[in-house]
Amino acid sequence: MSDMTLKITGMTCAHCVRAVTQALAQVPGVAKAQVSLESGLAVISGTADGDDLMLAVTSEGYAATVLTSPAPLA
Repeated sequence: MSDMTLKITGMTCAHCVRAVTQALAQVPGVAKAQVSLESGLAVISGTADGDDLMLAVTSEGYAATVLTSPAPLA
């Protein structure tokens, strides 16, 4: 299992965080997803593909970019 960090843009509230977290959690291979409104980052643990994760985020109306190195949420 490994961690992947996504930069999420367009989130403005707790509802946004909840929507992105739930969308990421439904991607096959995701063991855990943590999303931070303050940093605009999502840290995903598991074996999910980065393209699948970005598709899940964009399907909720937000933009996502895979960061090359893990970053802390705070």
